[in-house]
Amino acid sequence: MNKSEIIQAYESAKKRYAKLNVDTDSILEIMNNISISIHCWQGDDVGGFETPDSELSGGGLQVTGNYLGKARTISELRQDYEKVLSLLPGTHRVNLHAIYGEFGGKKVDRNEIGPSHFQGWIDWAKKNDVSIDFNPTLFSHPKADSGFTLSSKDKHIRDFWIKHVKKCRKIAEYIGKAQKDVCINNLWIPDGTKDIPIDRYGHRRILKESLEDIYSESLDSNAIKDSVEGKLFGIGSESFVVGSYDFYLAYASQHPDIMICLDMGHFHPTENVGEKIPSILQFQDSLLLHVSRGVRWDSDHVVILNDDLLSVAHEVIRADAVKRTYVALDFFDASINRLGAWVIGTRSTLKSFLIALLEPKEKLKKLEEDKKLFERLAYLEHMKQMPFGAVWDYYCLKKGVPVGVDYIDSVLQYEQDILGKRV
Repeated sequence: MNKSEIIQAYESAKKRYAKLNVDTDSILEIMNNISISIHCWQGDDVGGFETPDSELSGGGLQVTGNYLGKARTISELRQDYEKVLSLLPGTHRVNLHAIYGEFGGKKVDRNEIGPSHFQGWIDWAKKNDVSIDFNPTLFSHPKADSGFTLSSKDKHIRDFWIKHVKKCRKIAEYIGKAQKDVCINNLWIPDGTKDIPIDRYGHRRILKESLEDIYSESLDSNAIKDSVEGKLFGIGSESFVVGSYDFYLAYASQHPDIMICLDMGHFHPTENVGEKIPSILQFQDSLLLHVSRGVRWDSDHVVILNDDLLSVAHEVIRADAVKRTYVALDFFDASINRLGAWVIGTRSTLKSFLIALLEPKEKLKKLEEDKKLFERLAYLEHMKQMPFGAVWDYYCLKKGVPVGVDYIDSVLQYEQDILGKRV
């Protein structure tokens, strides 16, 4: 479609939505406030750059595939990030794990990292008008091989990881102050067992004590916002995950300055993550979402515009919680072009929020309150055929990024010019 066709389609869609009392121009202004935190680990298969040959190991994590073009250095990863950002409407964020620092070829153990190792990222982010979020890394390390980190009964192991997370909080605070925008510091640990444990209580008591130690230091709330992320199970921890959703939900309920993180792949396949949002937001000021797609298990597939994603977006919008909700991506797929995966996942997430915003919320709520449930269902079905695609295309046009599938050619050209030469 050319520019005039896109505008014409938008004007037609605008009129159709107006009949439902939905102002599409206003909706697109709200879209400008929705930023997605784009995860660095999709670009290099969760390897990081602690050593020249760093790669993912342990933690119940697995990346499948070996598509050409994996980022081998921080400069290559940043180059890929810049390309991805150029294909997305809006202003977004980058999400770093602690293993993605610049260590200058020196051995810097996890309990020794500091803000200086991320100054290059801060400088790069300012240049590219993005903000940074952060994550401690408690996997791919010999001291995580036992399957326990913060909940380990070995005090030496436990203290090592407590110090690492404390260091990460300081780094996140430093980043937040430097970028003059809060840095989300999200904690996930791989702790658990493959078979049935006896002392669930003991490990969870230790984890609670570790968390109390970690979060005992008060940091600048304008610079750092902490969150904790639970999980149902992982590879090698099928029977027991210490940091479960129930554990962290209870912990966060007693620590209102710490958010709960809902990872869409960290629940039973029949659970609706979206349904949890209106409950959590009754008791917490804010919420972190990790947008992922589990297929049969927590397999971290590329995010697509499916019912699960739409449910999450709808519940955020229906709760008027855009400003209270932080959204980050969390998947890794090396079976396809890694940049393409980033672009598809981010665009799909943005589309889900656009669709939710275009819903005639007040009209539907009134029908529900008046017990006009047939009419409510009829309108919900009608919304599925409304031309949100025309609104999306116009939004991309306004933002100066590829419309429709035009980004495919750009990604393939980048693969030919850049990725294909990484041997």
